[in-house]
Amino acid sequence: MQILLIGIFGGLGCISRYLVTGWSFEFLGRFMPYGTLLVNTGGSFLLGFLNAFSLHASFLPASVRLGLMVGFTGGFTTFSTFSYETLKLIEEGNLVQAGANIFLNIVLCLIFVATGMLLGRQFQG
Repeated sequence: MQILLIGIFGGLGCISRYLVTGWSFEFLGRFMPYGTLLVNTGGSFLLGFLNAFSLHASFLPASVRLGLMVGFTGGFTTFSTFSYETLKLIEEGNLVQAGANIFLNIVLCLIFVATGMLLGRQFQG
């Protein structure tokens, strides 16, 4: 059952990533890979929140928790895409954008996972 839920939630994470990335291109442009930044920070927040909140939440079965944390956030976040897009920026000579992309993804994801964990701990009761 756990593997099935990981697969289902992973598929939903992939679909969500696709939709968020498309939205970011439409509204924020293609100057930087904003879609990857949005899904990486959002996924980091969600993983931190779910980790801190659901450890003590009796209403969330362990299999669903695993499906969300491993499946959804794993399908939603895009470290491999981040790596590829950063290398492409470097190859194209866009060193400032590449540096900004590295800095923003790493620093913001750390901030968002910490914020998610803090918020999740607040809801533990």
